Order: sequence, then C-alpha cells, then structure tokens
Amino acid sequence: MNKNVQNQEQLDLGPWWRQPWPWLLMAGPLVAIIGCAITMTLAFKSFSDQPIFDGGMKRGLVVEKHTTQPKAVEPR
Repeated sequence: MNKNVQNQEQLDLGPWWRQPWPWLLMAGPLVAIIGCAITMTLAFKSFSDQPIFDGGMKRGLVVEKHTTQPKAVEPR
C-alpha cells in the first residue's frame, strides 16, 4: 500500500498550468481564433462597400449575374 501512495506522490508534478502539454494543445485553436478574427476584420473593412457592376443583382448575401433582364414577379 505504501508503494502505491509513493508512486502517486511522485507522479504529482504540480498544478496543470505548470505543465507544457495543456498550453501546447490550447495553442492551435487559439491561433485559429485569432486568424479568423483578423480575416473577418480585414474582410469587413476592405470589401464591405464594393458596388456591383456588369449586370449583377444582389439578393441578400447572394450576388447573381444575369445576361438578360430578370422577369418581373407577377402578384398573385
């Protein structure tokens, strides 16, 4: 029984934040979140107010390009 207690005490190396593995495992998702925030910031600042040319039509987030004029929707 004493050997088991001694082995457990030897394995206890301190709190989790003092170990390198949790920080290494958290670094990947953290870098991805920072990269996503930078990409979204650049996208909204640089490309949000661009006009549509060449016969395109914007419907919500979808931009469609028509070669002919779209037909008017008839009321019911």
